[in-house]
Parts: sequence; C-alpha cells; structure tokens
Amino acid sequence: MKVSERRSDRSPFRRAVRPDKGFGMDKRPRAGLKALLQRGTAAVAVFALAVGTAQAAEVVRLSEPVLVTDTHEIFGAPLPETGTPVELGDLLADSTQYEGQDVLLTTRIAKVCQKKGCFFVAQHGADTVRVTFKDYEFFIPSDSGGKTVTLAGTFSRKPLSKEQAAHLAEDMGEAPPENPPAFEYAIVATAVSIPKI
Repeated sequence: MKVSERRSDRSPFRRAVRPDKGFGMDKRPRAGLKALLQRGTAAVAVFALAVGTAQAAEVVRLSEPVLVTDTHEIFGAPLPETGTPVELGDLLADSTQYEGQDVLLTTRIAKVCQKKGCFFVAQHGADTVRVTFKDYEFFIPSDSGGKTVTLAGTFSRKPLSKEQAAHLAEDMGEAPPENPPAFEYAIVATAVSIPKI
C-alpha cells in the first residue's frame, strides 16, 4: 500500500468508528470510555454545585440591619432601651389589655414571606400573630424562620377577608386556606432583633 493511500484512510468519518482507540487519529491522548465517564462525573458535580449556589442565592434580603452586634442584627430602628419583653402566649392571653398598645415581645418566627420578607407569622399553639413593618420601611431576611426574635411594635386585632388570607398564603408559598379565620392578631413592628445563628 502506498503512503498516499494510507492518508486517504484518515478521514474524519473513520475516527468516529474506532471507539476502542478513542476519538481522533493524531498523537494526542485518546479519550476512551473511562475518560468520558470521568468528564461526565465532573460535569454532574459542577451542575450540582451550581444548583446549590442558586438555592443559597434564593434568600431574599431587601433591607440591611440598622445595628449589628456579635450575636444579633436589628432591622428597622433600635429596640427601646427600657421595658421587659412579654412572651407571645401572655400577649394573646390578655389580648384586650394590649389592644392598640406598643409592646415589646419575644417570639419565635414560624413563617416568613418568601417573596420579600415583608411580614412574618409568629405562632403560639393554635394562635398566630402576623407581624408587618411600619410604613413598609424595612423587611427581614426570608431565611429567618425558626429563630426567636425580640420586636417592638403596636398590637391589634383586625378583620381578615378570604381574599387577604389567600394573598398572604400566596406570599408564603402556600395554598390558600379553605376556611380562613374572620380576624387576625397583628403587630406593626418598628424594630426586630434577629439572632445571627
């Protein structure tokens, strides 16, 4: 066989037919099945890392704290320097006494608005209090659920329509309740202290 005939056998179409030798007819290292699997595993790892990073990026944080300590971030305004915080159970047990009053409250965040962090739900047993922020001036991070916070604000009891209940459920990423309560307890907060951990 002549040299010129051998060169004609090196067409790109013949390269793909030789998986045992890898792809390519030149002197570069050949990519066998093992190398392809390793590259595929690396691609999957990169994809998983990207998805994890995207999930971490889903935390919504539209406001910066007004004060940061070693243990807490305070959103809105600084907390009052005087006063003893009440527990949510005590507040709800004497709700008529606190109606329209400024309160200093310690409570656990049950749920946070996942769209903006523009409100959260504090819960004690079956009773809940929706906490919003004065004049819509600040928000809390959407990953604050489960943390015990101290807040200052004005307590009230307000009527709640079915449409309002559906809107609030949507903001929390939940299905609207079939039979929402006729009223809700609410606090319009001026300050919220959230632990860093």
